Amino acid sequence: MAAAAWHRRIEWWFRGAALVAFLAYLPGHLASRSGGLVEVERWLNHPVLLLGTAAVMLMVSMLVRFEFRERWAQLGCAAVLSPLIVVAVVIGAVTYFLGGDGRLVERKPDPSRPEHVLIITDVAFSIDPIYRVELLTGSGWTARHWDLGTWDEGDGFRRAEWSGPDRITVTTEHEARVYRVNGDGRLSGPEVTPR
Repeated sequence: MAAAAWHRRIEWWFRGAALVAFLAYLPGHLASRSGGLVEVERWLNHPVLLLGTAAVMLMVSMLVRFEFRERWAQLGCAAVLSPLIVVAVVIGAVTYFLGGDGRLVERKPDPSRPEHVLIITDVAFSIDPIYRVELLTGSGWTARHWDLGTWDEGDGFRRAEWSGPDRITVTTEHEARVYRVNGDGRLSGPEVTPR
């Protein structure tokens, strides 16, 4: 009976660790949306690492309840689980360190407000660029990011720039989009003009 109670306790420890990993991911996912906190997204928006950890912990918690008394059963379980855990750890580490933040193309502070910065990032995993344009407002842990949009090669992205005080213009081959930046850093618009 003591072994069964011990297995149950270990099972719930693994389930608790899975819940912690899942709950750690939620603020990062919410921060990845427009208006989210930049540092919270940077630290916690890692779905492969955190959700993968939660899935592995749940799988291990289900296996802990079984008693593998025979030597061959123990070796078989270890032979199946070990490569899965190693692959999950490697994929999580590679994703965490190489992340999907993309390659910074340009960083343009607002001439009238240095705490407002226009960021252009190439987020493509291939040779053809995909440009994500964001406005960063504030600094440190209170910095927020506001999405202006994502354009690929087919959209004919040309540039994004400050075109006046609290005004951003994104130019593509077919249109110009003008965004206004409110005092609190939020965006209004866009006003779209065909070219």
